[in-house]
Amino acid sequence: MPELYFFEDLTVGLTAKFSKTVTEADIVLFAAVTGDTNPMHLDAEYAATTIFKERIAHGMLAAGLITKVLGTQLPGPGTIYMSQSLKFRAPVKIGETVTATVEVMALHPEKHRATLRTVCTVKGEPVLEGEAYVSVPSRASQAVKAAE
Repeated sequence: MPELYFFEDLTVGLTAKFSKTVTEADIVLFAAVTGDTNPMHLDAEYAATTIFKERIAHGMLAAGLITKVLGTQLPGPGTIYMSQSLKFRAPVKIGETVTATVEVMALHPEKHRATLRTVCTVKGEPVLEGEAYVSVPSRASQAVKAAE
C-alpha cells in the first residue's frame, strides 16, 4: 500500500485497516488528554455497578483509531477530516483488539473530496460505525506546491 494516495488514485471499494489492543495506559492517557474522567472508564468499583459490569474504554478512543488510518494509510498524509458520523454499537473492554477499517464509498472530483465508510470491530463484530467526509490532496495541488 502506498504511503499516500492522491485523489486521482482513489477508487470506490478501496480499503485500509489498523488494529490496536486497548490497554490500561491507553484509557488513562485518553482521560488525561481529553479530561473525560467518567468513572465508567477509570473506577472498577463504579463500573461494576453499571450494565457493563466492568470498566470500558472511551468510545472516542476507539473512534480515534479511524484517524490513524485516514492520516497515514487511506487516503494518507495531507488528508483533511471534514466530518464524521458515529454510531456506537458495543463497548470496548481493556485488552480487546479494535480494528479500524476505512472504505472509499464515493468520490467527489469537483473538490477532491471522498466519502468513506468507517467501522471499528472487536472479534469481527462492529463496536462503532460511521461515515467520514475528507478532503484529499490531488496531484495537481502537489505540483503547484512543488513549483513554488
